[in-house]
Amino acid sequence: MTRYWIAVASHEHVEAGVDMGIAQFCHGKLGPAKRVKRGDWIIYYSPKKKFNQSEPCQMFTAIGMVSNDHPYQVEMFPGFKPFRRDVRYLKCKPAPVRPLLAGLNFIKDRKHWGSVFRYGFFAIDKDAFEFIATEMLDYNPLERSEV
Repeated sequence: MTRYWIAVASHEHVEAGVDMGIAQFCHGKLGPAKRVKRGDWIIYYSPKKKFNQSEPCQMFTAIGMVSNDHPYQVEMFPGFKPFRRDVRYLKCKPAPVRPLLAGLNFIKDRKHWGSVFRYGFFAIDKDAFEFIATEMLDYNPLERSEV
């Protein structure tokens, strides 16, 4: 059964992952990397433009499908060995979150809408996925067989 996920990372980290065709979750933790399965969809939300800086981004910045069966670990530098999944990303445009808030059923508190993203990684339902994906792609990827 296909599942749909939101992952949270700075826009610069998302761009690096898209370029490499990979996803890391929660700074490379194994738990989230094990939860996703081949064929699951991931949408990245970027609260900031750059890691460890405060300039806001507040956009959905990448969308793709998990394309491998198991997480794997790499050493990025001594002492940092994150777990990854391979992802086939689709060419998309970033979608600002604020105009979409009314249609995001996973946001229960509209006043504190950003708090849900603090989890760093969470499942969403198909309707929420299709709503965001259509904004990012100008089409629903679940209705296209060639995706």
